Amino acid sequence: MDQLTQIRAICLALPESTERLSHGCPTFFVRGKTVFTTFTEDAYDEPGHTLWCPAPTGVQEELIDAEPERFFRPPYVGHRGWLGVRLTVDPDWTEITAIIRDAYRQVAPKKLVAQLD
Repeated sequence: MDQLTQIRAICLALPESTERLSHGCPTFFVRGKTVFTTFTEDAYDEPGHTLWCPAPTGVQEELIDAEPERFFRPPYVGHRGWLGVRLTVDPDWTEITAIIRDAYRQVAPKKLVAQLD
């Protein structure tokens, strides 16, 4: 299974999530409005596949400091705490799933988040 297919399966399994292109990239939304994950390919000076998503407070800095080869601050949204994940560096799909679910929890309405628990 290719990486976009795996990301798509994780994202679209979340309640009321949808996918459409945004800025030329496959992007996943809650209720068609709020972005919780963007998949890029050779974009914005990052080679290969990457994932961008909102992260809980402090997580972006913690992960970038711990593993700068895997995690980065994405342009345009990084200043708001979004996390960039390089999928070219041996992705751990259990961890990627947790990152995406945390991103969803950051932006989804409480009623939808409650469906995850």
